[in-house]
Amino acid sequence: MFKGFNKSVIVFMSIVLLMGMVLAACGNDGKSSGAGGDQVFRMILGSEPPSLDPGLAQDNNSSTVLRPIYDGLTRKDENGEVKGAAAEKWEVSKDGLKYTFNLRKDAKWSNGDPVKASDFVFAWKRALDPAFAAPYAYQLYYIKNAEEYNTKKITDANQIGVKAVDDYTLEVELKAPTPYFDSLVSFYTYFPLNEKHVKATPKFAAEANTMVTNGAFTIKEWKHNDSITLAKNESYYGAKDIKLATVNMKILNDANTQLQMYNSGEIDWVGRPVGEIPVDKLPSLKADKNFGLQVKGIASSYYYEFNTKQAPFDNAKIRKAFAMAIDRKSIVEKVTLGDQIPAFGFVPPGIKGEKKTFREEVKDDYFKEDVNEAKKLLEEGLKEKGLTKLPQVTLIYNTSEAHKKIAEAVVDMWKKNLGADIKLENQEFGVYIKNRQTGNFQIARAGWGADYNDPMTYIDLLMTGGGNNNSKYSNAEYDKLVKEAQTTQDDKKRMEAMAKAEKLMVSEMPIIPVYYYTGIWAQKPYVKNVFIDYKGDIDFTKGYIEKK
Repeated sequence: MFKGFNKSVIVFMSIVLLMGMVLAACGNDGKSSGAGGDQVFRMILGSEPPSLDPGLAQDNNSSTVLRPIYDGLTRKDENGEVKGAAAEKWEVSKDGLKYTFNLRKDAKWSNGDPVKASDFVFAWKRALDPAFAAPYAYQLYYIKNAEEYNTKKITDANQIGVKAVDDYTLEVELKAPTPYFDSLVSFYTYFPLNEKHVKATPKFAAEANTMVTNGAFTIKEWKHNDSITLAKNESYYGAKDIKLATVNMKILNDANTQLQMYNSGEIDWVGRPVGEIPVDKLPSLKADKNFGLQVKGIASSYYYEFNTKQAPFDNAKIRKAFAMAIDRKSIVEKVTLGDQIPAFGFVPPGIKGEKKTFREEVKDDYFKEDVNEAKKLLEEGLKEKGLTKLPQVTLIYNTSEAHKKIAEAVVDMWKKNLGADIKLENQEFGVYIKNRQTGNFQIARAGWGADYNDPMTYIDLLMTGGGNNNSKYSNAEYDKLVKEAQTTQDDKKRMEAMAKAEKLMVSEMPIIPVYYYTGIWAQKPYVKNVFIDYKGDIDFTKGYIEKK
């Protein structure tokens, strides 16, 4: 028996040991979760978000973080229906040209400041400032004089059709009736910014401790290229309905490691929207009823884009040859394995049309796969360019095992069907985004998810000078058709104009449609009320961890 220990010390040591056992059972580093755990949800981000400034963001990784930390005027539910958010209600004038949004008076920024109508005015004018160079500035062109200001045709920002009538009333004048404007303002380029804070802290979006936001969550910690941790925003007007205390986002792009983490219980969700399940594992996971694999059609398109300003892809015949030489059915059945649908148009299923969905009303039969015709077009195109063979061509894609497998299959088809030797180049996400923006590519992998529930979210992407028109496609007739669709309230005429524009664009093939996405993911059974919406985004704002 050891001497020198009295009864009180033994009791104290017993308490310490017991506390240690309790803490061990809860986990560490905020990672407790699962049945019986805390309200902590753990998921994956496929890469470091290139920007968490709503005015500069343009990708799914950034969007996945921005959507829960900011509240726009409206939000969309699981089916794409518009719901009020920072705006309690809104009115539209009879001519469809004026929207009056009444803001919630209990909405606050995470630093306690009230969310004012002027914060929206400030954010929108900032995005339209030509010196700011927002890639999504064109999404604000529906507003009176927005395009004119952004393109320097006018210099007075006060002429832009948005004003704060008072602290809680925002008035917006449109240049033409836009039936989907209430859906459009749910997009992150339309998010407000705390004017006082942004002016005092220009690099506010660079670190967790400099961000002031107004959504259901705040950024608690940002370990660059490692993880992002969100915490419930106690200042949020709907805080009583937010059950999750913490959302841990591990930044990781290796699909096999993600799956291992899910199987070992380190994360609660794997796959869509920005994680990845290894495609070669999908057949066995589909057959495993205990794994709970989920597959859902979403309003997103997978495609390749050409740099139409760089030879040889400044020739439409060569672009069409590459598009017609791909076997899409083989790709979705033998490579992607996720019930995707071969695409022969750009607008995916699930996007609203006049009475049904656009894709139900307008068939995507704009072109066919035809190897013989593709060879003929390639030969004609090369002759027009004064070439006897293709120069060295490189296809770039961002780091992803799925993107790699698809690209390998596509270049094999081009080799077999066209005799084209295409080099593949994998790039880190931030580099890949920048190269596409600056035109430093020949062919690039691309994908587009709906920013709002209308075909226009796809159709206006390829307008001349558009901030996300990386292919630099330009066609005056196409632009005219888009403008026609943007300036009428007649849904039938709108859909007809957009169908004509899509057909014209596909006939010139600045992009190669490959397939329409499905959302593929798995979630632990204790994760409740977290969903993938109509366009493939994750919404965990009303989610919770079911305890035993």
